[in-house]
Amino acid sequence: MTGRVHLWAQGLHLVGVMAVLAGHMAFAASAAAPATAASSAMLFTAPLIDLDSQAATLAAYRGKPLIVNFWARWCGPCKVEIPELVSLHKRATGVEVLGLNLENSAPTVRDFAFAYDINYPVFLTKEPGLALMQALGNTKTVLPFTVVINRHGTIVSSHIGAMTREKLDAAVQLALKPVPETRIPP
Repeated sequence: MTGRVHLWAQGLHLVGVMAVLAGHMAFAASAAAPATAASSAMLFTAPLIDLDSQAATLAAYRGKPLIVNFWARWCGPCKVEIPELVSLHKRATGVEVLGLNLENSAPTVRDFAFAYDINYPVFLTKEPGLALMQALGNTKTVLPFTVVINRHGTIVSSHIGAMTREKLDAAVQLALKPVPETRIPP
């Protein structure tokens, strides 16, 4: 093997090892993160792109219970959890499921969403997506990352790693849980 071919093979091996480690780290970090003091306000005003390459925001979803899932096509655990999110959306639980993809090409993501039968709204965050995830409590920017928001806009839970049906059902309950009214004494 020539020196260049050997170096190329070592580099390719290193990339493969890094990809495997990233996947393991995502699964190792899959414990539910505590609800953060982070505000969801920036989520509703963040500049996004829809799958038709048009500018969009999530302003229309303000006041609704939400499960917001950050993902990418190249993320193995994301691909594992997509069928569970599709199933959740089909069950019409009263909680909106939204997908926020971190990539740049709307046509490519649209084709992927079609291939995976994604039935919930998907938006692209492009480069600001990493900063948005950090602001919402995912300081390591690991994917997938899910934020659960109640109808008052409060982040009630967040989760790093793939969500199972059981975890999604628990997230729905948190999103729909009534918030006690604060009463000022007379």
